[in-house]
Amino acid sequence: MVSIAGVDPSGGAGVFADLKAFSALGAYGCGVVAALTAQNTQAVTGVHVPPTDFLRLQIDTLFADVAIHATKIGMLGSAEVTSTVAERLAHWQAARVVLDPVMVAKSGDCLLAKSAISAMREALFPQAFLITPNLPEAGVLLEQRAPDTVKEMYRAAERLRELLPLSSERWVLLKGGHLPGNDLVDLLFDGDRMVELPAQRIETKNTHGTGCTLSSAIAALLPQAEGQFRPVETAVRHARQWLLGAIAHSGELAVGSGHGPVHHFHALWKR
Repeated sequence: MVSIAGVDPSGGAGVFADLKAFSALGAYGCGVVAALTAQNTQAVTGVHVPPTDFLRLQIDTLFADVAIHATKIGMLGSAEVTSTVAERLAHWQAARVVLDPVMVAKSGDCLLAKSAISAMREALFPQAFLITPNLPEAGVLLEQRAPDTVKEMYRAAERLRELLPLSSERWVLLKGGHLPGNDLVDLLFDGDRMVELPAQRIETKNTHGTGCTLSSAIAALLPQAEGQFRPVETAVRHARQWLLGAIAHSGELAVGSGHGPVHHFHALWKR
């Protein structure tokens, strides 16, 4: 599988985090660099978007040779990059596209130009098998206030599903981590069945890259869940449980002095 995303030099988010998640969950990962950042656990101090011709060359060269069983899309940065990725994925008929609509870093720094949002909805959503927005991202995509109750999340998940092709199986995972309180819920919706996925908030500052990590974990697990009962739900539940462990064990790492990363290899490294 492949991650098409930005590079976070601190390793907590972006392509580097995606490759860690792929590896931790038994999948071979490839990476296409869509953007470069100067970033640590405290801030993003710069963003550089490579030429789209080279991005196109990265994608075409990889897909021409390697069998890609799932594609995770993260930070894209600009409208041109977003449109280029969408066009090449359509050309290669990419399977199991998991789209994490990354817009803002944990530090609060913007990672997606406003002009790219419509390009994402119009060009990339038709390629997506599953999208994984958090509540602020859902508000931006729907051009409304971000949901702040479970009831509002239900309606937002329904509206987000309407943005995806209605003629085939497509999924929305609306993440409720921004809800107030300690009782959280994610919603998984395919246009017919709404699945509530509850969780307890884990008190830690080490949540850098959780969105990147969850979406890449799902991408890694979707091919492995094929043939099982409710394969998408199975993959999402497994990915969430693994991520909760990665967050719970994040304190075993000592990376930076801001929002640290989750522990992708919590189940593999000797403690």
